[in-house]
Amino acid sequence: MKQLIECVPNFSEGNDPVLLRQITDAISATEGIELLNVDPGKATNRTVVTFVGEPAAVVEAAFQGIRKAAELIDMSRHKGEHPRMGATDVCPLIPIAGISMEETARWAQQLAARVGNELAIPVYLYEEAQQNPARKNLSVIRAGEYEGFFEKIKKTEWKPDFGPVEFPAKTGATVIGARDFLVAYNANLNTTSVRRANSVAFDVRENGRKVKNEKGEDVVQPGACKSVKAIGWYIDEYGIAQVSMNLTNIAITPVHIAFDECVKSAHRRGMRITGSELVGLIPLKAMTDAGKYFLEKQQRSTGVSERELIKIAIKSMGLDELGPFNPDERIIEYRLKRSSGRLVGMTLTAFADETASESPAPGGGSIAAYLGTLGVSLGTMVANLSSHKKGWDERWKEFSDWADKGQALKDALLTMVDEDTNSFNRIMQAFSLPKGTEEEKKARTTEIQAATRYATEVPFKVMQLSYDTFELIRAMAETGNPNSVTDAGVGALCARSAVIGAYLNVKINASGLSDKAFAADILAKAETLCQQAKLAEQEILQVVEGKIGS
Repeated sequence: MKQLIECVPNFSEGNDPVLLRQITDAISATEGIELLNVDPGKATNRTVVTFVGEPAAVVEAAFQGIRKAAELIDMSRHKGEHPRMGATDVCPLIPIAGISMEETARWAQQLAARVGNELAIPVYLYEEAQQNPARKNLSVIRAGEYEGFFEKIKKTEWKPDFGPVEFPAKTGATVIGARDFLVAYNANLNTTSVRRANSVAFDVRENGRKVKNEKGEDVVQPGACKSVKAIGWYIDEYGIAQVSMNLTNIAITPVHIAFDECVKSAHRRGMRITGSELVGLIPLKAMTDAGKYFLEKQQRSTGVSERELIKIAIKSMGLDELGPFNPDERIIEYRLKRSSGRLVGMTLTAFADETASESPAPGGGSIAAYLGTLGVSLGTMVANLSSHKKGWDERWKEFSDWADKGQALKDALLTMVDEDTNSFNRIMQAFSLPKGTEEEKKARTTEIQAATRYATEVPFKVMQLSYDTFELIRAMAETGNPNSVTDAGVGALCARSAVIGAYLNVKINASGLSDKAFAADILAKAETLCQQAKLAEQEILQVVEGKIGS
């Protein structure tokens, strides 16, 4: 798997677009990285930049961004609402794919050493890149901020990890580290009071607040949410106070829980959360989990499309209150996804035209996968209709769970529509390999066999997925909304056709395999699935006919 690291440097400038463009141009000029997001804040006078790529490219791009920021930003003139200590205030590296936190920390240490040595900027390591437990926490390192660091840096315990031990007035210092994915998230309040916003922040954040115990001693009263840091501030740009939060582990406290805890606290204190604001990007799962959470609170089916879940999350948390929220720009997986599959991204008309053209692909395998998709989509529709049926309120969760299963199968089968065509194209590419020498002939034969095996496995997977849909379709025919029983019947017809159609592709591709043991095994399994699918279809149609005739 390709190693991917995300980098999210925070630059102490949020008002000068020309200056910011020079910094992001310096980052983008590095080959092998993709700039995902630039999120300036006027009141905070701070910009969060997000880019991703392989480790060496990300470290080079980060260095060039830090160098350019050091040239352009004069910290002696900087003012802003957000705590800060340098032109590049903080620069975390985050493991995304194929790389461990330990490896990411080593890359962060390399970047820090280069910044300190080549740019003469004091650098502090933090989080997983920092070995000293007393210096892991960003807020502890940054305490005193820019103004206080002229004296702080002289203290033995605050000697930088890299770079000079004098605090440069123009660039300030930089904190570089490795951490888990952090979500920067602000809840909007219907007040202008920073004091009241802080009261909500103290209720919510893990560190809570100091209170007096019965002995009059100061003790810490923890807040409601673990792995959440929060403060209150006033944003002149919006004319409101916010609870500004860093969610350092969204597996422990997801965004929707932090939002709801703010709602509860604000309500207790006579205020209201009017919406919220995401700074930078967010993982897809955080948004779909939020959508499911709010649907469950409404006792509505969570088995809806991914896009619908995202829409519910946006509206429930008011993420579009202060400005548009475009999921394609704000969700990290969507930004990394170059495009959807060539076939599944087509309109129905274009897909039909492409199938009917002189091109041999898409062919029966892709069509079989799409038949399976349509079959399970009908079953999922019945589940959602049943979940929302008047008078069936006590059964909404039962049908919601069925719809969830249907959505998962639907998404898996949609992937196979393009994958079947891809597997056919791989065979064609293998046959076009050179065969002028014995080595070339051997390599060509090996690749043809590997491609043919894969082209056999793909339709077999379509068979398995399509057969798995019968459980849902049968349940909907038997117990779902009786007004939609014929939809379940059509779903069964589609599922059976998908299994048998994919079987034909398994048979023809397996015939070209030199590994006869593998071919015999997969054909035997495929034949069993065919027989089981035919029987399942008959049983479901009997249920449907019985209900229609009654």
